[in-house]
Amino acid sequence: MRKSHTNAYIALAIVSIFWGTTYLASSVGVRYIHGMMLAGLRQSSAGFLIIGFFLLKGHKLPEKIVLSKLFVIGLLMLCGSNGLFTWAMQYIPSGLGAIIAATVPIWITLFSYFLVQRTRLSLQLIIGMILGFGGVAGIFYNYLSSLVNPDFQFGIFLSFCACIFWALGSVLTAKWALNVNYLYGAGFQMFFSGVVMLIIATLFMGQHLDAGSFTIELWESLLYLVLVGSVLSYSAYVFALNNLPPAQASVYAYINPIVAVLLGWLLLHEKLTWLMGLCSLVTVGGVFLVNNAFNKSKQAYLAAAKQ
Repeated sequence: MRKSHTNAYIALAIVSIFWGTTYLASSVGVRYIHGMMLAGLRQSSAGFLIIGFFLLKGHKLPEKIVLSKLFVIGLLMLCGSNGLFTWAMQYIPSGLGAIIAATVPIWITLFSYFLVQRTRLSLQLIIGMILGFGGVAGIFYNYLSSLVNPDFQFGIFLSFCACIFWALGSVLTAKWALNVNYLYGAGFQMFFSGVVMLIIATLFMGQHLDAGSFTIELWESLLYLVLVGSVLSYSAYVFALNNLPPAQASVYAYINPIVAVLLGWLLLHEKLTWLMGLCSLVTVGGVFLVNNAFNKSKQAYLAAAKQ
């Protein structure tokens, strides 16, 4: 048991650090190809590797109804979220995108309230939501001049849409409770969403894939996103989620944006001021309060249901 917990904490550390680095890798990759194409290549490749691993181990294909639900969840969480976030990296700094992504737990709480169960609206939950969104609003003070730029506005719009799609997919995942190995199911989600994104990029966005024109930087970005961002980090996330309490497993959400902001500042020379740092911490603090209040409400609900 102790070894399992130790491995779970190692897995959580991997998720907390390396998922935060994917914003940087995406920002580099979208310099050379469209974000939707990059995300499509990333997810389809990672999904192919994970599915192939499980098939070689003797796992059977899931039932059609399970595959159809995995397809829907994959469209929401990876095509709708990861695809849009990667696209957004063409227009906004990676650190800003990571801070916006940090509000996902707040969106999940909102959708859970309306679609799953009525979470008690405690004072802590309300304060957390206000701080979370208020911190993001404060960060925009440093980008007032950029807000008049249509491309910047579009990037912000894509980022918030991505948060909403991820939250919807997360709520559906919890509601459907599919009877399939989490990582195996994630492989299908990645593969399905990746193929859809490649079709969208090719047929509807006029993008063309020419591997011969790939630069060293693009190959490095893509391989990093596939192997480290998807295969390694997602596997670690699933392991941590199944071996640690939800409150501990969600710690990555507070560390990812800090890693992304610092890397964007150090390696991509993105803007970082004291106000941005403070507002980033306020956002992370707000998300912590929301997560904590939501977990308390869920535990109270489960305790009441057992009585």
